[in-house]
Amino acid sequence: MPGDRVTVSLDEDAKSALEGLTERTDGSRSELIREAIGFYAANFDSAKASDSDHLQTYYEMLSTGEHVLLDVDLLHAFLSQVADPATRSDEFLETIDQVAQYHAAEYAERFDSLGDVLEWLSLCGFLTVRRAEEGSYHVVFPSEELRWFMVRFIRGSVADLPFEVEIEESVSKVLFTAREK
Repeated sequence: MPGDRVTVSLDEDAKSALEGLTERTDGSRSELIREAIGFYAANFDSAKASDSDHLQTYYEMLSTGEHVLLDVDLLHAFLSQVADPATRSDEFLETIDQVAQYHAAEYAERFDSLGDVLEWLSLCGFLTVRRAEEGSYHVVFPSEELRWFMVRFIRGSVADLPFEVEIEESVSKVLFTAREK
């Protein structure tokens, strides 16, 4: 197959990876490099986007056993069982608050701003966040059930951070604003 010739210098890691792939696939080095370039070109946006950082974070979250993957429909099914404020048990609400208190201590060591907390929760899939102005964020939740649940959780989980959080709920989104204590 005639074509352009390219000379490439490989560091030890790249050389070892190429040798390993050559052995595993029984392909030629040239063939593997052409496939690698094609794969990289097809996936360039994903490889360069911050989503690749998110994949690493997801892996770290899941590998500790502290977090799990949960089908969003299953989550909504659980929350629909407590959607009516009149039927929510005090025990259930206390459990949410207990988890929020635990996270408050963790968040106080980990995050410096309300934006950092909301971005983290966005990464977890609970909400979508957009910065409104300095210290203020518009947050949209995928459902009303998740909205009340996460607003309660956020209110408790930011308690140990060095600012107060004002929460203003509108029809379809919630405005969170950090204020000095």
